This record gives sequence, structure tokens and C-alpha cells, in this order.
Amino acid sequence: MQTAQSRADSVKDWIRDDIVAGGLAFGARLRIDELASRYGASHMPVREALRSLAGEGLVVSETNKGARVVTVDRRHVEHLFTVRIAVEVALARQAAPAMTRDRLAEVTALEAERLAAVEHGDYAQGVVINQRFHRRIYEAAGNGEGLAVLDRHWLLLAALWSRLGYRPERLGGVASDHDHILRALRDGDAEACGIMTAAHVTKTRQDLMDLMAQRGESLA
Repeated sequence: MQTAQSRADSVKDWIRDDIVAGGLAFGARLRIDELASRYGASHMPVREALRSLAGEGLVVSETNKGARVVTVDRRHVEHLFTVRIAVEVALARQAAPAMTRDRLAEVTALEAERLAAVEHGDYAQGVVINQRFHRRIYEAAGNGEGLAVLDRHWLLLAALWSRLGYRPERLGGVASDHDHILRALRDGDAEACGIMTAAHVTKTRQDLMDLMAQRGESLA
């Protein structure tokens, strides 16, 4: 039998998956009654789930208006990446001298797994593996606060890629960036790792901005 907390966690997972997959649109109003009916749950676990998802950046709670899925526009993405570039560069620099042989072998294997996924046209899985690739690198930095910031952004970025689609022409550039990052990690070169990471994340921002421009100013 599920506890109240485990039920809330299940509802949170269902809502999160629907946001990432597009079942709940950006900007959509999230009404307790409708969500409870949708997921076969009572009101309490739905409320708990929405509070938790607000902390993940996927849901916005507004006084006297309830909750809605976050609205994503150009300014929102710019602000997200301003923070993200700074944090990722800091973690990459910290990770380089702390990288162990075993962790380096693991992230190298993850990159091979990512390449196999995209070669088979499974771009969504490639995004998932890409997140694991970068997170395993950054975990070497031992900076929990920095990881918490990035974790809050991953889900929103996954939702963006899911809605906007993927650019196959960018895949070669991603592979090249990852190769240079891995080289810097093998050398324990903090400066090079930071520079390569900054360039890599900046390119990601440019790609998302271009895709958003094709779809319109905001996703709501």
C-alpha cells in the first residue's frame, strides 16, 4: 500500500513526464480537480506534487490564481543560461583535477552510448544520456550546491528539446565538443575544460534560441 508521500511522488512523476512530453503545455493552468481526475488521485498528493514541481522550475504558483506550467520565452532562456554557463564552467574547472580513471572511463562510455543513440535516430535518448554524461563529470567537483542549480534546469531543458525538436546537423558539433572536454579531463587541465565547457553550453543556448525564433517568441 502506498504511503501519502509515495503517492505524492508518483503524481509528481506523472505530471513531470506529461510536461516534458508535451501532454501539459507550457503556460497551461493546472487545476487540482482536473489533475486529480487525470491521475486517479486525491487532492492532497496533487497539491504536494505541484509544490515540489515548483521547486524544480517546471511549475509556477501564483497568489489567488493557483498553479500553471512555466511559460518559456526568450528572456527566460537567456536568464537560465546566464546562470547555467557560470555554474557549468565552475564545476568543469573543479572536476578536471579531481577526475579519477574510473570516472573518466565511465563518462567516455556514456559518450559512446550517446553517439549510438543518435546514430539510430533516438535523439530523445541522446538528450537523456547527454545529461548523465555532464552530471557524472560535474559530480567529481564535489560541489553539491552547484549540482542542485543544474538539476533544477535539466528537466526544463529536456522539455524544451522535446517541444522544439532536435537538429541533426548539430550532432557533429556536440560530438566534437565532448571529445575536447574529455581530452581536457584526461590531461587534468582545468583551464581547457572550463573553456571547452563554456563554448559547448553557449552553442546549446544559441541552438535553443534559433529553434525558439522559428517557433515564435514564447512557448505557452
